[in-house]
Amino acid sequence: MTDPIFFRSRGPLALAAIAELTGAAVSAEHGAIVVNGAKPLDVAGPDDITFYEKADYAAQLAISDAAACFVSEKLAGSVPPRIAKLVVEKPYAAFVKTARTLFADDLRPLSIVGTRGVDPEASVHEDARLEDGVIVDPGAVVGPDAEIGAGTIICANVVIGPDVRIGRDCSIGPGASITHALIGDRVIIHAGVRIGQDGFGYIPGKSHLKVPQLGRVIVQDDVELGAGTTVDRGGGRDTTIGEGTKIDNLVHIAHNVSIGRHCLIAGHAALSGSVTLGDQVMLGGKVGISDHVSIGDRGQVIAGSGLMHDVPAGERWGGAPAKPLREFFREQVALQRLTGKSGKETSYKARD
Repeated sequence: MTDPIFFRSRGPLALAAIAELTGAAVSAEHGAIVVNGAKPLDVAGPDDITFYEKADYAAQLAISDAAACFVSEKLAGSVPPRIAKLVVEKPYAAFVKTARTLFADDLRPLSIVGTRGVDPEASVHEDARLEDGVIVDPGAVVGPDAEIGAGTIICANVVIGPDVRIGRDCSIGPGASITHALIGDRVIIHAGVRIGQDGFGYIPGKSHLKVPQLGRVIVQDDVELGAGTTVDRGGGRDTTIGEGTKIDNLVHIAHNVSIGRHCLIAGHAALSGSVTLGDQVMLGGKVGISDHVSIGDRGQVIAGSGLMHDVPAGERWGGAPAKPLREFFREQVALQRLTGKSGKETSYKARD
């Protein structure tokens, strides 16, 4: 729920303007209606816009108090006359675009105390170089020869190590730490992220011999790292995250990992050393990947899987150990038959 204490709308926004923003069609008589919020059907009020995309939610639509609703042409006849309709091909996507406009300040961490410039209680080394428009909150530490681009926000208690480079219009959430790293533009790093610490490299023995970790972390433009995520610096080569990749909370990325562009990695995933992901790879929650494994472009691994072998481009794998998804589901069906539990066989076949 968009509590006005925490989330302040940039509205009001007229439906005519929303239609222009999203490509939706709205009747002339409804174009002047304004909204301030964006909420789901069941909690939307007379000041809000909502969306209706599946007939399963017809009962919620019937009693919704929303002022306006995005809806597909197929379902437009279901919207009560009291709710203004915005007809669009993809209602939820249009709803998200509208919410991003109304609540643009809530897309990334901002200064905790409304700092402008460098707060007196921040510690910025005299040899650090900050462009105009950088915000540094109380308790933050910026080391010598670090460089930070214009429009970047460094929240409270962040630590930026020596020689780190951070691009423009980035947001570094409270308590994050960044060392041995080059960060691109428009990167969002949430609270408690750790970037650039030692990778886990040892030669096993009676007394394990630590291997020096002499690589960097390279984070390209438009990457987002969720709270508590850790990204180890490389051992002999760099750890890299490609542009546009989005990573959830509590993900671990080990040394020498190479992640392509526009990947999606869900929470609790763990990528071992020297794993390589192509572009647009998707990993479900709690996926674990063994070292030196590669996943080709557009490869997918379902939640809870343990991956020990390379995944060819475009394939979907699952299970522990993971295998092609069709094979995994066939094995599940066979096991159910052997144990006499065939009740879920149909659901597996449907997903196959």
